Amino acid sequence: MRGFSQNRWSLAGLVVLTALLAMGAGDDARFNNLGHKLMCVCGCNQVLLECNHVGCAYSDRMRGELAAGVERSESDDLTLQTFVQKYGPTVLIAPTSTGFNRVAWVVPYFALALGVISLVVLARNWSHRTQPVSNSASQTPDMLDAYRRQARKETEL
Repeated sequence: MRGFSQNRWSLAGLVVLTALLAMGAGDDARFNNLGHKLMCVCGCNQVLLECNHVGCAYSDRMRGELAAGVERSESDDLTLQTFVQKYGPTVLIAPTSTGFNRVAWVVPYFALALGVISLVVLARNWSHRTQPVSNSASQTPDMLDAYRRQARKETEL
C-alpha cells in the first residue's frame, strides 16, 4: 500500500510540473507573438525582438515592459494598446484595421486595380487606333522624282 501512495504522489508531482512548464511555454509563445507585432522605437525600423543594436536604450526596456505585461496576464490588445499609448502608433508593425487606418490597407489594392485597368484601357485604345491613310493620289510620279533629285543633290559630298 505504501508503494502505491508514493506512486500517486510522484504522478501528482509530475502532473503539476508538466502544468507549470506548459504555462511557461504559453507565456513564451505569447511574448514572441506580441514581440513580433511591435517595432523598436530607437529608429532602426526592426522588430522589437530582433533589434540587435549594441546598447540600444529602448529595446531592453521595451522587452521588460512586454514581459511584465505578459506576466500580469493582460490581454494581447491591452498590452499592445499600452505600448501605443506610451510610444505612439508607429510602435505597431502593422496598422490597425479600424477607423482611418483602413485606408492603409485599402489604398495599395485600389492603386494596383487602377493601374491594371489603366493599362488595359490604354492597350485597347492603341490596338483599335486607326492608321493614318497616306494620300498618295495627290503625289504624282513627277513630284516624287523631283523630291528624289533634290535629296540626291543635297546629300552629295
